[in-house]
Amino acid sequence: MSVRSIKLIMSAVAVAAATLAAAVPADATSTAGPLTHVRVASHFDLSAGQMPENITLLPDGTAAVTFAAGRQVARVTRQGTTHVLATLPAPADGGVDTPVLGFPLATGIAHTSDGTLYVLYATGTADLTGLWRLRPAQAPQRIAALPAGGLPNGLALDERSRQFYITDSVLGTVWTVPVTGGTPRAWSTAPELASTGFLGANGAKVHGGALWVTNLDRGTVLRIPIRSGNRAGAPQVKASGLAGIDDFAFTGRGDEILAARNAPNTVVRIRADGTSTTVLDAADGLQNPTSVALRGNDVYVLSAAYTTATDPNLLRALLGGRP
Repeated sequence: MSVRSIKLIMSAVAVAAATLAAAVPADATSTAGPLTHVRVASHFDLSAGQMPENITLLPDGTAAVTFAAGRQVARVTRQGTTHVLATLPAPADGGVDTPVLGFPLATGIAHTSDGTLYVLYATGTADLTGLWRLRPAQAPQRIAALPAGGLPNGLALDERSRQFYITDSVLGTVWTVPVTGGTPRAWSTAPELASTGFLGANGAKVHGGALWVTNLDRGTVLRIPIRSGNRAGAPQVKASGLAGIDDFAFTGRGDEILAARNAPNTVVRIRADGTSTTVLDAADGLQNPTSVALRGNDVYVLSAAYTTATDPNLLRALLGGRP
């Protein structure tokens, strides 16, 4: 990817995020918190479009990530070395009609126990936008088409029902698709999922009999019960006042969450009662964090440097006791 292309992408993201960033107040909370041994474990190549958007932790101790602007899926070893696994096909028009952002991007990622990776891809074109499957030693294959006018973003797997849940940040919709692929079904179009001008429904995780979803524009964390017959219940707002919230992970302590806040450039700990505390910020190496993952007490945070344009990276830390 050329330097000019990267500059155009960064410009598009910066313009799109300007209103949101201006609306985000300075975070008054302290970075004192439950994370220790904080370090930047991997640095990625900004000039190659390696802006990490999402992460899934694999059983062998490695991590699989999506590089948004590079249209790539990569594996990051325990030592921090990056290996590109696949590059998704470029749209014929260059992705100029991709909603909001104007460039094609790889977004959510998940895996099944057999090592198969699943990736979301938004291009603004009907032939490529959707859910893609990547098996070892095979080319990526689209297994579910999603609306070209949307922006599929968060990807969550329900192991019990073998269903994927997909958030659409532009259409304000959660889609559901079987692991085997097929025609997506609009699972929820609740108004709480809608954007207010930039991006709405974003991160997604299945937890405690519900789908949990963040809304970046509204700064909320939603809990949507999964009813019998895979029906969506009414969304419940579990936390608010978190403008710029992106993807997140549960810590294993009930409903406690660690979440990335992109524009404020922080990671926050959200307690079950909805209160939050900043636990990481720019001083720790964050560069527009996009997603969080945990393996036991090991914390992984991706930063895409969408607007900082400095150092896309993978930060690692340990989750300690409660402060």
